[in-house]
Amino acid sequence: MDIVIDLTPVFNFINLPLDLMIRKALILFGWIPIAIVFLWGAGQVWLSFIKGKWGATQKFILLAVDIPRGNEQTPKAVENIFTYLAGAHATLNLIEIYWEGQFQLPFSLEIVSIDGYTQFLIYTPVKFRDLVESAIYSQYPDAEITEVNDYTEEMPTKFPDEEYDVWGAEFIQSQNSAYPIKTYKEFEHQTGPPEGQFKDPMASLMDLCSSLRKGEQLWFQIILTPIGFDWMDIGDKEISKILGESYAGKRNILERIVDAIIKWIGDLSEMVYSIWGEIEEKKEEEEVRFKMLMLKPKEKKQVESIQEKVSKLGFEFKARFVYAAKKEVMNKPKAANGFVGFIKQFTIMDLNGLKPDMDMTATTTSYFFKEMRLNARKNRIVRNYIKRDSWAGKKPGIFNIEELASLWHFPVEAVVKAPLIQKAPGRKAEPPMSLPFGREVAGDELLEATDRESKIDSLFTEPVKEDIFEKGSAEKKGAPPDSLPVV
Repeated sequence: MDIVIDLTPVFNFINLPLDLMIRKALILFGWIPIAIVFLWGAGQVWLSFIKGKWGATQKFILLAVDIPRGNEQTPKAVENIFTYLAGAHATLNLIEIYWEGQFQLPFSLEIVSIDGYTQFLIYTPVKFRDLVESAIYSQYPDAEITEVNDYTEEMPTKFPDEEYDVWGAEFIQSQNSAYPIKTYKEFEHQTGPPEGQFKDPMASLMDLCSSLRKGEQLWFQIILTPIGFDWMDIGDKEISKILGESYAGKRNILERIVDAIIKWIGDLSEMVYSIWGEIEEKKEEEEVRFKMLMLKPKEKKQVESIQEKVSKLGFEFKARFVYAAKKEVMNKPKAANGFVGFIKQFTIMDLNGLKPDMDMTATTTSYFFKEMRLNARKNRIVRNYIKRDSWAGKKPGIFNIEELASLWHFPVEAVVKAPLIQKAPGRKAEPPMSLPFGREVAGDELLEATDRESKIDSLFTEPVKEDIFEKGSAEKKGAPPDSLPVV
């Protein structure tokens, strides 16, 4: 039995005038993209609703981390901490994502200076508290972890405000996330005494923090979201682009839809041309052998750097900076430009760096309705910071653990001479039960430490004499502010 294909409708469609052909094509197929956009929008609204509902049930706490004085640990120790925190990554099924609204809970790494008092903090889901503490104790066994109240609670969230003014921005990568920034390894030098061979980039930030006066606050936040191993595809895709190769890796849904449409159009064109007898044979492009040998030095450096970056664990990140101060003491050039200078230390011009997002989130406006738009930006940046919102603002970038440890690590005291982290009063977290102790710790030193703690506790239980806290003592540079929230 012969199969006969009637191509009359195709010929009739092709022979139509161009305007009629386009109109008929829109009638037949024009509803498809509209339907796709509608379904996608409805799905996003549903996801936003159920994620917000599930997220409201999750509890978070703020932990202040104090390391012992005389710290000599390099950022490699903090890199190991991030490796441990990557264990919080969860693989969710379709029901958990699209029906229950579950999503990957983030961490927030923060450096805060209030009136010159500097503190390192970690904002973590309650269920990951043990994970965070174990990660820190594994690298800093003598560290103190204190649960504190949120220092942002007293800051106004609606501007203009009678007392406070703010400057803030999100910091974004200047290039594709596949390219790395300058990491702590490139701040190491082989000359000079051993204690000075590491030029800690944190020194400039600590000096800026310690220079704040009473009424000034500096907040720096890096929100981390653990991710899987699929992010490595961005490196492969960028390397293929540099080498001039076609990328055959994984593509997202949108890219697959676009590719399918382009393929369908190409097949249709090929059919039309074959009917008209105007199809031309395609010339196959000759592949270039030994492409790496033919790359320019810049391109070779980029390929090697990308490959090194994707070889380590990665996190999605969002970085925010807020400088808030009472209007009579506010000094934007010192804080804002000083922080940008700190961030620029990690820039490699032919690879990547961080820059303030001046287009969307920075509290700077030009042209029309400047004052109204400026206040709206101030409100958004402060509220998003306080909420530790990993969705609002610009699209998150990707850093590996080495890049993160370069941006957020405990200062090496032999290098950083500015006042360091100070002890925060409050409830200390107990170290893990399985934490091993040396035999010598159980001797006289432990008893002496216990006696010291008893004496310290007596300061809070015995009546306080009036001359212990002199009026104005909190104004000393580096002293804890009177309003420091503690539990």
